[in-house]
Amino acid sequence: MEVRGTEILRHEDRLATEEPLEIRLAWPGSPAQRVVVTMRTPGHDFELAAGWLVGEQILGREQVAAVRYCTDEDLAPDEEFNVVTVEATAPPAYLPQPRLMNSACGVCGTTSIDEALRSVPAPTSGVVVPLDLVRSLPALLEQGQPGFARTGGLHAAGLFDLDGVPQAVREDVGRHNAVDKVIGAGVLGRMPVAPILVLSGRVGFELVHKAAAAGVAAVVAVGAPSSLAVGLAAEAGIGLAGFTRPERCVIYAGSDRFGV
Repeated sequence: MEVRGTEILRHEDRLATEEPLEIRLAWPGSPAQRVVVTMRTPGHDFELAAGWLVGEQILGREQVAAVRYCTDEDLAPDEEFNVVTVEATAPPAYLPQPRLMNSACGVCGTTSIDEALRSVPAPTSGVVVPLDLVRSLPALLEQGQPGFARTGGLHAAGLFDLDGVPQAVREDVGRHNAVDKVIGAGVLGRMPVAPILVLSGRVGFELVHKAAAAGVAAVVAVGAPSSLAVGLAAEAGIGLAGFTRPERCVIYAGSDRFGV
């Protein structure tokens, strides 16, 4: 039921789907064990799992050997495609305490920028993103957002090259999940990471952290960044632009990444 002024309209509406995904991790000599349960929009689940593990710096990109849905006999039918196992080639850098993560969660338990930047790769040097391209990126991202066009309830993230060509665009009810999915697309596709991460909303600390862990050179967002996001981007050598529109953008960090 929709209320417009004094008028009441009754009609069907489309809603963004949200379901839990349990991510398990296995490596030689160790059986699969749960590391997180995250709320997400179903689709690109393998990319989400791989991207989350790399973004959290639990695994390196080269350590992801395979991803599969779990086939445990004790799983209920509605759980069959809500549990995935990532097989790693070597033990993880660390194992977080198993936890439930909602679709708004990002880096949990990170206490400092120094901790967040442990062992992250340096972004490719010499990458400059022209401002004309920066201002065009939200519209290019929108072209890959069919879910948002239908429901109005999904966030999007995209990895783009310096010609504005998307390497991957993914949608999800969670902003962090969308970023994990595009990073995971590169990991599973064995592709070098594209230099620009484009976000449909605001930029929090944890999204810049994921960009840093992936080796992204610049983050371009439709919304505003937080103070910690700006600090982390500056420390990591990442260009950060927010409030991006066809006619303007605001550069918060790494102005050299935008040639200014």
